[in-house]
Amino acid sequence: MSNTKKIVLMSTLVLLLAVTAVFNFLLAGSGSGVLDANASVKVNYFTTYRDNRVSTRSEEFIQLDSVIAASASDSAEYTAAVQRKQELVEIMEDELVMETVLKAMGFSDAAVAIGDSEYINIFINSDELTAEMITKIHFALEVEQNVREGSIIIMPVYAES
Repeated sequence: MSNTKKIVLMSTLVLLLAVTAVFNFLLAGSGSGVLDANASVKVNYFTTYRDNRVSTRSEEFIQLDSVIAASASDSAEYTAAVQRKQELVEIMEDELVMETVLKAMGFSDAAVAIGDSEYINIFINSDELTAEMITKIHFALEVEQNVREGSIIIMPVYAES
């Protein structure tokens, strides 16, 4: 595949991602929260966050899959795409484990965001966090996930469950 075809393909994928993000934003803002006449959906910060995270990751997986399909198996693009896909799977597993640990500690809900930075953002469903709670969270994540204490950012987000 020539370089111009690769550039056109990647540009198209980036444009598609941008259009999808705009539609996602517009549709999320215009939703009524009602499935049908008898059932309503109670949406809070945590469910919205998880839905957005899944949507974004799905789009990234689609892009990576298209790069993998379009590249030769011995090319640098193919190797980088496969490696990034594996990194995303590991990040998703770590986030799920950390969220489960936090819920097991007694919090009604929690969301964990692991990005490309050195920090892990933790959103806890609580109107306030005491020093004791923060210490317990740090300790649990250090033991369960080998997370350094200085790399954890904990933020309380009160959302009715």
